[in-house]
Amino acid sequence: MSELDILAIGAHPDDVEIGAAGSLLLAVKQGKRVGILDLTYAELSSNGTVERRQAEAAEADKRLGIAVRYNFGLPDRGLERVRDEAISRVVDLIRQTRPSVVLAPYWQDRHPDHESVSRIVREAVFSAGIRLYKQSLPAYRPSQLLYYFINTTVTPNVVVDVTPVYEQKMEVLRAYRSQFEKEEGSVATPLNNGYLELVEYRERLFGQQAGVKYAEGFVSAAPYVLTSL
Repeated sequence: MSELDILAIGAHPDDVEIGAAGSLLLAVKQGKRVGILDLTYAELSSNGTVERRQAEAAEADKRLGIAVRYNFGLPDRGLERVRDEAISRVVDLIRQTRPSVVLAPYWQDRHPDHESVSRIVREAVFSAGIRLYKQSLPAYRPSQLLYYFINTTVTPNVVVDVTPVYEQKMEVLRAYRSQFEKEEGSVATPLNNGYLELVEYRERLFGQQAGVKYAEGFVSAAPYVLTSL
């Protein structure tokens, strides 16, 4: 399994893209190897079948230009039931791909699965660095764990200027038509009721705070270390 520079993890296909597609687009343009892990197939989604959402994820991958996408097929809305398995499998993937940066959902969100993944990834990043934990693979701990936003907006302590790729980010999100567009027979949800406009508003707000047009915000799990000012 090839090593990655960035491993971005979410509960469902589209989670990572909502919070970090712009940053991942920039990373790919810089020649970095990026992978996405979805813990579930989102089989309980109000709109879109598993098959359609997987096709949409494949299209989003193409628009992002990422190296690889994984899906563990764990139960949607059942992550807490398989918490230990989830942590163990994320540890294995981190040790196999050895990313410098891991992305996870912010720990407060209206969707419980997003919060579950946040806790699972935090524990997995820590456990991956423990030599005596699951000794089948060498211990490895990423340099940085960053939390991205899905449905929550708090003041970030890290922002990435995504102005140059913002329209590309929107095209990535539009790959998930079953989620963000109202179609015949679809159920009304927060996602197909102006959600992309809310994402744009949030990233314009973060950009305004940072002095750029659009920015994706993150919360760092640990202080950034500088060798000098």
